[in-house]
Amino acid sequence: MRALDVVPVSSPVSNSTLQQDESGGGPTVLYGWLFECHGFWHNLPLIVFSSMFVLYLASHAKKSFGKLSQRRSYIMISYYGVLWLVSVLNLAWCLLQAWECTPGKEMPWNILSLFSTSGMLFLEVSLMAFLLQGNHASGLEAFTRTFIVSGVIVGLDVLLKAIYLFGLAIPLFIDNNKDTHRVKWGLWVVHKLLLTAVYGFILFIYHSRWRERLPARPAFYNYIIVMFSVNAIALFACALTGQGAGFGFWLYDATVICYHAFYLPLLYVTFLADFFQEEDLHLENVYYSEMKDAGFFDADWE
Repeated sequence: MRALDVVPVSSPVSNSTLQQDESGGGPTVLYGWLFECHGFWHNLPLIVFSSMFVLYLASHAKKSFGKLSQRRSYIMISYYGVLWLVSVLNLAWCLLQAWECTPGKEMPWNILSLFSTSGMLFLEVSLMAFLLQGNHASGLEAFTRTFIVSGVIVGLDVLLKAIYLFGLAIPLFIDNNKDTHRVKWGLWVVHKLLLTAVYGFILFIYHSRWRERLPARPAFYNYIIVMFSVNAIALFACALTGQGAGFGFWLYDATVICYHAFYLPLLYVTFLADFFQEEDLHLENVYYSEMKDAGFFDADWE
């Protein structure tokens, strides 16, 4: 008697589940997005704080655009536009952390990382140039000079990193605690050393007889202290990681989280928030003067 051929029957539910798992959809993607690669506590602050800042910018966009159009400050209009662009790039970088550990996503991750970090570096360098110009940093000429210098420096930085990434195949933006690539970490040491030196030089000027040449605002001084400290810690962490120290990589990872999560809000609070609030304070003073002239406060003196 010929044996019967048994045809396996599978349910549509199991098939759809298998297809979902094989394609990486559904809960699997969400789990990998939040928990894999660098882990939940690495991804959570990046996603939360970068999203909150973009939402804050969006909620105040109409009011900010109105004040920018009224006051017609070329410097502030340009910085605000660049801040928006860099904030969106940084949000994408924070949301797509899983690309760093996903096979086949190395090229998109490197390109995204290159553009997002270069945009943030452009803001850093332009603000350094602004502070070093001191009380002369006003007008179209100063604005043009600041952006030209910043563009040249960041352009050279992008070119160097592109050579490392695509010419020498050095994984600058692929980080793990087992990676002790000396050339890669040597480049980051030089990068952080230069930034630390510039911030340290500005701090030196603040404590020297030439401090009157810098803008006399405590917020600018506090910004310099914060950025000097972060870059000095990052420099120390890169040096340790290049020598194979696990603590160095943990410390470097902490500085990366702080930088991408908090730098743009710090920049906004330090350099842009007062610009958008000054008009409100001016209007309040005008309203108060008009009410005083109309005799609304005469009863207070009787």
